[in-house]
Amino acid sequence: MQLVLEKRPERSRRMALLSPLLAILLTVITGAVIFALRGIEPLHGLNVYFIEPLTQIWSLEQLVVKATPLVLIGVGLAVCYTANVWNIGAEGQFTFGAILGGMILVLFPAWQSPLTLVMMLLFGILGGMIYGAIPALLKIRFNANEILTSLMLVYVVQFLLDWLVRGPWRDPQGFNFPKTITFEGLQLLPMLSGSIHLGAVFAVLAALVLAFVMGRMLKGFEVRVVGNAPRAARFAGFSRPRTILFCFLLSGGLAGLAGITEVASVVGQLQPQISPGYGFTAIIVAFLGRLNPLGALAAGLMLALSYLGGEAAQVSLGLSDRIAKVFQGILLFYILACDTLILYRFRWLKPQALAATQPAE
Repeated sequence: MQLVLEKRPERSRRMALLSPLLAILLTVITGAVIFALRGIEPLHGLNVYFIEPLTQIWSLEQLVVKATPLVLIGVGLAVCYTANVWNIGAEGQFTFGAILGGMILVLFPAWQSPLTLVMMLLFGILGGMIYGAIPALLKIRFNANEILTSLMLVYVVQFLLDWLVRGPWRDPQGFNFPKTITFEGLQLLPMLSGSIHLGAVFAVLAALVLAFVMGRMLKGFEVRVVGNAPRAARFAGFSRPRTILFCFLLSGGLAGLAGITEVASVVGQLQPQISPGYGFTAIIVAFLGRLNPLGALAAGLMLALSYLGGEAAQVSLGLSDRIAKVFQGILLFYILACDTLILYRFRWLKPQALAATQPAE
């Protein structure tokens, strides 16, 4: 007998909605096992990781701050993946948006005006769109795999940022540290409450606007048809190359906006590390949110909690700072596993049935 995956005749809508909750539950159970293997009482470990970060006002503010770039990037990726356009390089678009937006202040450090921040944000969006257009055009012109090209471009721009802050853009008064001048005054995003900055508003607006576009506008319908039924899309006159370019420009622009908002708020300058991996974590946000912009809004808060929990576990439990990535990876695994089992089921094939499925020689 042989165990095979067989496509289900119909996908369960109920399980499609419940699978994110099931994936989170399985992640919590696996986390308890990990804590136990490390000699930590499982309930105490889970409490430190998931509960304690939600019990303090400062932590709740940080939850919103960390969710902001995740939501901005995640809603763009949700649109991409709906169209079966696989942008894996949002981390690079995030970084290039930060570089192009931060360039304004590096070149004009004394510029203090409301227009300063507007230009930074616009250049940040433009930077993300430019960097997202590269794998899109390679896909359209040469049919290059966008997963590989977008991912490889991440490392190119990270080396570019490292060279800039160690070389021509390094702060001459920075005691030789690899960083640019510190942004200040009107060069920073306004604070709304405590440490929550204006970028949180951008994230909510992006989710609401894209939810309306995907649910109520022709462009959203086009994206869904191109992703779900390419042949029907061709008959309807929907162009896949145009959809690919649109998705990369949209997701790249939002990633670039996330990059410049992070630099103009939390980081306050360009330095070699401006992101703990938001562009990659946002992939989980998109799938956990079921490729729905409003779902990505809720998923962004969940993944932001994983960062706060990782920091709390590092301080209180003495675990490595990599624990957050471990939980994020486990969550992604369970999301994909649940999605697979929604579409397929395991089935044992007897020798006679297995022989019948083999092509005749």
